[in-house]
Amino acid sequence: MSLGEFDIIARYFAGHGSRRDVLLGIGDDAAVLEVPAGRRLVVAMDTVAAGVHYPAGTAAADIGYRSLAVNLSDLAAMGAVPSWMTLSLSLPAARADWLEGFAGGLFQLADRHAVALIGGDTIRGPEVVTVQIAGWVEADGWMTRSGARPGDLVYVSGVPGEAAAGLAVIQSPLPGPTSKSGQAAAEHLRQRFLRPEPRVPLGRALRGIASAAMDVSDGLLTDLGKLCAASGCGATLDTDALPESAAMRSLFDAAAVLDFALAGGDDYELLFTVPAERVSLLAALGSEVPCTCIGVVTEGQGAEGQGAEGQGAEGQRVICLCAGQVLPLRRQGHDHFGS
Repeated sequence: MSLGEFDIIARYFAGHGSRRDVLLGIGDDAAVLEVPAGRRLVVAMDTVAAGVHYPAGTAAADIGYRSLAVNLSDLAAMGAVPSWMTLSLSLPAARADWLEGFAGGLFQLADRHAVALIGGDTIRGPEVVTVQIAGWVEADGWMTRSGARPGDLVYVSGVPGEAAAGLAVIQSPLPGPTSKSGQAAAEHLRQRFLRPEPRVPLGRALRGIASAAMDVSDGLLTDLGKLCAASGCGATLDTDALPESAAMRSLFDAAAVLDFALAGGDDYELLFTVPAERVSLLAALGSEVPCTCIGVVTEGQGAEGQGAEGQGAEGQRVICLCAGQVLPLRRQGHDHFGS
């Protein structure tokens, strides 16, 4: 049975979940929302495309989950509470099995964070998913990239690099027979790419502690350069302090592990800075997500004249140390339009 646009909306996306602050949702020309009193609206949007953000053949459920996760991560970096989303879905064909899987993955994560789908669009075209996420934050409580100051300590949540290693495993499966531990390591890394965990609770907890924050989507080195550019400072990153990944170490050599950690994207961990006098507050959080101090903010040039978001200036802004020695400039993270 063929599915039309309105069949797709009615069968897979309308009527799933509810929020009392959605005064008018799917079914009209636009949604009407009630923002809590004394709060500020926070909005972000990301697009994921087949062959660009995930390999061909990726399960529809993983695509649905991931398309929302990358947006939730942006709100986590702002310290915001996610509440509503819209969905624009472009598909070459309307396949019931694909749509069912996609909706299942999308709503699995949406339900966990109480995010309501309030509208969107469906068209025929290349496989492209755009999610716009909206939420709220206290009037004086949002975080930005621009608050870091010299002397602040640089932290990262989780283990950067594992998602990029997972993509490498997906693209080049391990040859020949593999031990159970090797298979487990490969599966762990694959899931880190396919099902990133947006750090929404951590982002909420960091308000009032972190001086600056952003999520790691394009690679740790590139994103730290962006944060420094926004804050008009530099940073020294100690590669010996990076969180270790037993899964990466078991499947890749030391050079590849370091490359994944510094330049690999798609982790969607939080990168943030903390003034020295607030480090005890961070320790007192008792977060379920480990946060590791990996460097320090230093004096640096301002962002003016450095290019979009500090791209191309990371080598000037961020110095990488290994065993106390300066590492040569390494491969940078992802840039859709970079050379």
